[in-house]
Amino acid sequence: MPIEAPLTISNVVVPIADGIAPFELGVACELFAMDRSDDGLPVYDFALCSQTDVPVKTTAGYTVRTEHRLDRLKQADVIVLVAGSWAGSPPTAELASGLIEAHGRGCHIMAVCRGAFVLAATGLLDGKAATTHWRWTAEFARRFPAIEVRPRALYVDNGDLSTSGGTSAGIDLGLYLLRRAHGSAVSAAVARRMVVPLHRGGDQAQYVEPPAPRARDADPVSHAQQWALEHIGEPMGVDDLARAIHLAPRTFARLFTEAVGTTPARWLADQRIALARELLETTPDTVSHIARVTGLGSADSMQQHFRRVLGTTPSRYRQTFSRVDRRF
Repeated sequence: MPIEAPLTISNVVVPIADGIAPFELGVACELFAMDRSDDGLPVYDFALCSQTDVPVKTTAGYTVRTEHRLDRLKQADVIVLVAGSWAGSPPTAELASGLIEAHGRGCHIMAVCRGAFVLAATGLLDGKAATTHWRWTAEFARRFPAIEVRPRALYVDNGDLSTSGGTSAGIDLGLYLLRRAHGSAVSAAVARRMVVPLHRGGDQAQYVEPPAPRARDADPVSHAQQWALEHIGEPMGVDDLARAIHLAPRTFARLFTEAVGTTPARWLADQRIALARELLETTPDTVSHIARVTGLGSADSMQQHFRRVLGTTPSRYRQTFSRVDRRF
């Protein structure tokens, strides 16, 4: 997926309707409504809005009242659509037109879980890629054939429209958007405050979580991952990883793919690229040095990896995302 331009996040709005899911709504609030200024982190103008002044019923049985109506969407630079039974029906004409208008003026629309159904019903995702909760991807593909459905993705970002899988994938997507807006230091700080990993593995995940160390006998794959991270700057292949945990390469590759959802080689390449991106964002180190310490080889080799995976060069990536000597 090509790297997109940095995102502006200052005014975030979440439209709600009867049948809204509290957990997904809570994810949006935790990501964008919390005041973390005590840690020097950004604070957003955040609001819920609904079509009428009647309290909105949640799927948990309680209600939510908001003082804002759908015209509040006009002020947003980010709109979050969350899951719930309300996503089973097309959005009202007022909500659909509000979303289309917002998108037309450059607002980013983020859909969490089944919130993707609401976004898809506007037609804005036609011709683009998207995901939703794995339980609903077949129905999503049936209802919206003009959309490229990626059923195994944690999240998909089209630059101006983004969608996530289940609830926790909404957190992954939110942290990714914070990284687009403010850089890795801010997204990492928010992840720490939320006590969640900044990076998680997955076929379409932009970043991969470095696994926590575990007892090698209890989890040989995690031990191999940890060993790889500790030696990431060294030349290594599947045979080396298998040797580190005393397994035959074919057995190791099978166990790894079953546990992680991708091949050892792909996982290792993702880890190296993720570390290189972090170093490009947070240090003034040369591309040659970063290529060497991340195991990507030479500057030319690193450039080939970046072009293949990210659609850009290390230098251009640094120009876009570097936060060296800059405040949050």
